[in-house]
Order: sequence, then C-alpha cells, then structure tokens
Amino acid sequence: MHAVRIHEFGGPEVLKLEDVPDPEPGRGEVLVEVRASSVNPVDYKIRNGGFLPPDLLPITLGRDISGVVRRCGPGERNFEPGQAIYAMLPSDRGGYAEQVAVPEAVCARKPERLDFVQAAAVPLAALTAWQGLFDHGQLAQGQLVLIHGAAGGVGHFAVQFARARGAQIIATCAGEDEGFALSLGAKQVIDYKSERFEDEVEKVDLVLDLIGGDTLKRSYAVVRPGGAIVSTLQEPDKSKLAERGVRGAHFRAQPSGDQLEQIGRLIDSGRVTPAVDRTYPLARAAEAENWLEHQHVRGKVVLTVH
Repeated sequence: MHAVRIHEFGGPEVLKLEDVPDPEPGRGEVLVEVRASSVNPVDYKIRNGGFLPPDLLPITLGRDISGVVRRCGPGERNFEPGQAIYAMLPSDRGGYAEQVAVPEAVCARKPERLDFVQAAAVPLAALTAWQGLFDHGQLAQGQLVLIHGAAGGVGHFAVQFARARGAQIIATCAGEDEGFALSLGAKQVIDYKSERFEDEVEKVDLVLDLIGGDTLKRSYAVVRPGGAIVSTLQEPDKSKLAERGVRGAHFRAQPSGDQLEQIGRLIDSGRVTPAVDRTYPLARAAEAENWLEHQHVRGKVVLTVH
C-alpha cells in the first residue's frame, strides 16, 4: 500500500509517499481501507521535531481517519467488514495511508449525514473540543463560555457543542470569520486583531483556550470565581488560578469510540456540522500541511485517499 512517511524532521519536503507493507489487524482491531484522513496542527508539529525523539522514525503521520472496515482481527467484534467508520488513531500509527489497523475501541460508525471527507474532519478536533468543554471544563446548560480560536478546527466544533449543551458562547476569532462564528452559535464575536476580549466580556464560567501565550495570560481576568480555564496548549499558571479561585487544566485529547458515537448522534440530528476548508489528495500531503501551518484556515484540511 501507499503511505506518507517522514524519515527525518524538517519542513513539508520531508513527507514522502512510499510503498509499505499492508498492516495486519491484531486482537480487537479492524483493518480499515482509508477513504480520507484529516491534517491537524499536531502533524506538522511532529514533523518539525517538536514531539518525538528521532529514534522513532520513520513514522506515518495523521491522527484521524474515515474509511471502510475490510477485515477483523481475532477477538470480540463490534464491527463487520463493509461498515463505514471514523476514528481518532492511537499515537503509534498514522492515517496518511491507504490502510490502517485500528483498535475497535476507538472506532465509531460514520455519521450517515457525512461523506467520508467530512467524517475524516471530525475525530481529533471534535474529541478535543468535547473533552475540553465537558470532561475538563464541566460546561453545563446556561453557563457562559469564552472560546479562543473559535473558527479553527477545534474551535468550530466547540462552539457547536456548547450551543447544543445549552450554554452561551463568546467567540474570539479574526474579523472575517465573524459571520461564520455567529452561524455556529456564538452570541458575541470579538475580533482578536482589533479588540481586547477582556474589555468586551463579562465574567465567564469557562475559558476554552486554543491559542495559548498572551491570550491565555489575559484570560485569568475574565473568569468568575469557581470557574475554569482549560487549555490545549499549555498548563495554566497555578498561582494565578489560586489567586482568583479558578480551576485550570491542560490536556491532550484521547481517542474514544464511545464519545465519537455521541458526537455522531449530534451530527446526524443536524445540530453539528464539520467545516472543511479544503482537500488535497494523499500524494500532496506536504502541500496540505504547509497550508494548515501557514495560512488562515476555517475549519479543517482533509486528505482524500481512496
């Protein structure tokens, strides 16, 4: 089969389309014919050398896929050949490939409303938004949440999930994305380029920080006592949290087939829709990563495979 791998760290040019052996599904795994795989910031961060030691190379990048089950490994079966699934992959395997062996526990049925490209845009970004809002942020109906980076891959899911939960949403994003954020369910949109969010918002119950840096530093001032700051990028400052009586968490999303099933039901009900910025064929994965890393992206970038 074909897969896009890296043998060294560096720019997009280190991504190489290669012939590699077909994977074999182990116990509790399914062999998936990949139809589409989305590109996430973690992919170019790994490629740039930010996460893994070089002795793990070569590797195939890509953390989420949609596709069709072709074969099942030994053990109890939750899926059968021919079923359409989507999944966030464990970190020890990659989705920039024509096939991948996937643990059944991280798979879920592909939402019926979505084609394979749209479905591939969901798993990592949607699970990040879901776990940030609900597992770590404990967002509840009627609460007020501030979402930084609301028009991006994770952010556009977070706005929709918060709306579905019955929360009120304030979104920060670029001014050209105001209409997009409002259409997703934000009640107020702040242009981070021309406005300071701390001058525009009342105290919120939760900040979901998808930006980090100065944005995170300025967020402590807008959380009410007893509220929370959840960041996907860095650990919140414990002293500032304690000073303001605020909870804080930093996390990386974990694969979960059960949560993808819940997300899929929301999608099929019409309450959540993934946004795809653009697509590239698998052989042009380098262009896709370069676009995501250096351009203003609304929603997700997806690779088409089969």
